[in-house]
Formats: sequence, structure tokens, C-alpha cells
Amino acid sequence: MRQAASKLYQLLFTALALYLVILLLRYPALSLEYASTGLMLWLKKMVPTLLPFMILSGIMIRMNLTEGFVRLLHPLLHGLFGTSRNGSYTIVMGFLCGFPMGARIVGELCGSGRLSREEGARLLYFCNNIGPIYFLSYVIPALAIRRPFLPLLIMYGVPLLYGFLLCRIFPFLRSWPFSKSARCAVRPAAAAVFAAETLSAKRTPAPLPLPAALDSAVVSGLIGIARLGGYMVFFNLLNIVFVPFVHADRTVLQIFQCLLEITSGIDYSGQSLFYPILVLLPFGGLSCIAQTYSMICHTDLSVRRYVFHKTVQTALTALCYLALHTLL
Repeated sequence: MRQAASKLYQLLFTALALYLVILLLRYPALSLEYASTGLMLWLKKMVPTLLPFMILSGIMIRMNLTEGFVRLLHPLLHGLFGTSRNGSYTIVMGFLCGFPMGARIVGELCGSGRLSREEGARLLYFCNNIGPIYFLSYVIPALAIRRPFLPLLIMYGVPLLYGFLLCRIFPFLRSWPFSKSARCAVRPAAAAVFAAETLSAKRTPAPLPLPAALDSAVVSGLIGIARLGGYMVFFNLLNIVFVPFVHADRTVLQIFQCLLEITSGIDYSGQSLFYPILVLLPFGGLSCIAQTYSMICHTDLSVRRYVFHKTVQTALTALCYLALHTLL
């Protein structure tokens, strides 16, 4: 049964690859336009806003400065989420710097032994979001939002509340969807138990001197930002899949574009998809999921569980906007 499913999986992706090759040959000018759009969005939006944070965070991690950075906020964050100091650093930088910095920091801290796998998994589920700079400078003007307070509150309030519920109220959900091994391993939900897990990280490596930390952080940042560029170009190019469907509903095609790559989807759709875009922002699209995987692929963190928890947060965001639309 499993072998048959594997063969069907390979057959479907082979057919999709063949279909894409045909479209690229049939519409070369349009293919170039889509790829160029993804490249320019990466160059103008991602590189200036993310690369400095990648390098700065990399330096702090390599010099073991992360715990001191959150010294003042850690008591509050530990009380709310049961985090270690490095976990508190992940929350602060993940929410301030924006996607995919949350996943990148979790991957770096878990990979270097500064963060336990259990705590890293819980943080990954709610700390990897669209950044406030991106939201304020790109989303709000694109959607012509005149009163950004409520969208901003929903955008970041939902993952924060979800993180609190996940860490303190329903910690057993961290391993959902359950596998057989996870179901056997889950213990009763107790905040003290999961707070204690944050202390199980491996021994912290020795700090690097500034020149070595800077060099390592720059190289790592450039590799990371180049990966993001590749994903943005590829997933933006996938918009060519919809070209033959010229008679399909325009709204449906725009939603598919947002699901592929949220930045280009907003660029194409703008105000015509006001609420769907706001709802899809927590999910981020398939490009964001692929980029998240690239940031944690060297760890044993599960991207499948990440997708599940982001889907739940997207559903909660939809309920918030539905309630807001009903009340107003």
C-alpha cells in the first residue's frame, strides 16, 4: 500500500513538472516576468529588512549574548510562556524581526544546543510570523487600511494567545497531530513539567570572539537570504500554472496566488482581497512553509506539525475577522 502511494506521488509530481516545462516553453516572456517579479520583491523587500537582522542575531548567538539581551523581559515571558532565556530571546526577535527569523533563530539555537528540542518546537509554532515592519510598510499601504490598530492586534495577538495556550494551558497539543510514539510519550498537562523541559538543552558552546562571530554570521546570513530568494523566485514563477485557466474566477486565482507566495499575491490582488489577505497572512503561503523548512531542516523539528499549528492560527484569525465584521 505504501509503495503504491509512493509511486502515485512520484507520478503526480512528474506530471506537474512536465506541465510546468510545457508552460515555460509556451509562455517564455510571461515566465521571465514572473521570475523577475519574485527576484525584485526579494531584492527590495527581503534583503534590506531581513539580512541585517540575520547577521545581528547570528553575532549575538555565536557570542552567547542572547540571554543578557532579554534579561529585563525574561521574567515576564517566562511567567507567560515558561521559556528559558534563549526561548525568551526567540520570542522577542521572532516577533520583532518577522518571518522567517523566528524559524531561523529556533533552528540556530536548537542546532547549537542552546535550546531544547521541546521548547524549540513550541516556540516555532507561534513565533514565526509576518514582521511588523513588513505589515506596516507593505501590507497596510497595499490594502489601504486607514485604521491599522485592530488588524495589528489580531495579527500578533492571535499567535501570542495561541502560544500562551500551547505552553501553559494545553501543552499536550505541541505533539499534535499525534503519532503512535508521541501519544505514548504525552504526559498529563502540567505547566511545571513543560517549564522544566526548557532547562534540558545541551551544554552551551563557548562564545566566539567578535571577528569570528561576525564572519560566521555574515556567511550564514548570506546563505540564508539567498535561499529565501530562490524560494520567492520559484513560487512566484508557479503563478504560470494558472495562465491557461483564463476563464476561471478571478478571485479564486488571486487566492491561489496568495497561497503560493503571499508578497506577490498581495502585489497582484491588492484591495480586491482585503479580508482573505488578512486571514492568510498568519499562514504565509507555500513559499513561507518551504522557507521555514529550509531554516529547520538541519534539526529534527517537524514542519508537518508547524503547518498544522499555523493552519489553526489562520482559522482563529478568520474567526476574529468574522466576529469583527459582524459587530461592525
